[in-house]
Amino acid sequence: MGLKAVHFGGGNIGRGFVGEKLCQSGFEVVFVDVMDKLIEQLQQTPSYTVTEIGGEGEKVNTISNYRAINSKTHEKDAVEEVSSADLVTCAVGPNILKFIAPVIAKAIDSRTASTPIAVIACENMIGATDKLAEFIKDPKNTPADRLASISERARFANSAIDRIVPGQDANAGLNVKIESFYEWVVDKTPFAPHDPPKVAAIKWVDDLVPYIERKLFTVNTGHAAAAYYGHARGKKTIAEALEDKEIHAIVRECLAETSHLIVGKHGISSTEQQEYVDKIIKRISNPHLEDVVERVGRAPLRKLGRQERFVGPAHHLAEQKDKYTALLGAMEQAFNFVDVEGDDESKELGKMLKSMDAPSVVSKVCGLEESDKMFGEVQAIVEKVQKK
Repeated sequence: MGLKAVHFGGGNIGRGFVGEKLCQSGFEVVFVDVMDKLIEQLQQTPSYTVTEIGGEGEKVNTISNYRAINSKTHEKDAVEEVSSADLVTCAVGPNILKFIAPVIAKAIDSRTASTPIAVIACENMIGATDKLAEFIKDPKNTPADRLASISERARFANSAIDRIVPGQDANAGLNVKIESFYEWVVDKTPFAPHDPPKVAAIKWVDDLVPYIERKLFTVNTGHAAAAYYGHARGKKTIAEALEDKEIHAIVRECLAETSHLIVGKHGISSTEQQEYVDKIIKRISNPHLEDVVERVGRAPLRKLGRQERFVGPAHHLAEQKDKYTALLGAMEQAFNFVDVEGDDESKELGKMLKSMDAPSVVSKVCGLEESDKMFGEVQAIVEKVQKK
């Protein structure tokens, strides 16, 4: 019997990154989603293409070894597929993890294979698999008397993924356009004494934290800063924003601040980190990706969170009395990202700024306490935004 992976989320990351790499490693991929039209397309279409875009041009890969299930209408089938799989992954968005957890929990509980299933969440957040595991182990989803033995049936490994998926052509169907560069790093320690899944695209490491923070505080910080400043100045794409010398310099300054933190905290050399920064800026500046600023900036409430790309590094820098001025500037632009068409979080942020006082906004949105060194500065930013 061949290798099988079940992937929750049939979106662009699911099809264009995780699904692609799993298929290329010899897995049959079963996509699970609740979007009727998407599942019907996957069921009726025998293959789709992934076009990788890089400085050297384009490369087209055809993906065909997959099936698809609608877990809303065929939950039992989804449970059966997961229970007999080697690997389950997801790319559904952090807020959806709690909704897929019950299906995965039922599957894990009914598993009879001698080797535990590998569970890897591929979300753009720190500790995504831990969060998914938390939902799976909730008494509502897994009986209390089964928790002690759950490691016999499942192993949970955090991951860090890095690949830019720009906005797609309206008539692309299932086909995905994506950048050629990628990094998929996964913690291998939870699998012992078993071997981790044989996925060629994954880099297995003993300590994931440096990779997660370097990626989040470089790629995500730079990308979002360019998006928010670009939006404020009427730029259409990230590439267009970074052509603006002032925005380019601001993004560089944000990453100089986060680099100072990364080098000091994780022992990465300043030369290696600077090379990483240069590579990231070159990547997100690629005009062929046509990455729209509103797409990159969407969900500002999450991106202004305590563990996220601006507040996370700024808080560390503040506590060690280092500079974080550029990060504060990027946060101000993020707070200005309100009432954007098609982005519910930006609309919710707009309502909060109108209905709550500044300290309450800082506490609720950024997760900061008044005792935190940067609280007053963020409060001043919110007050400034509220006066506009």
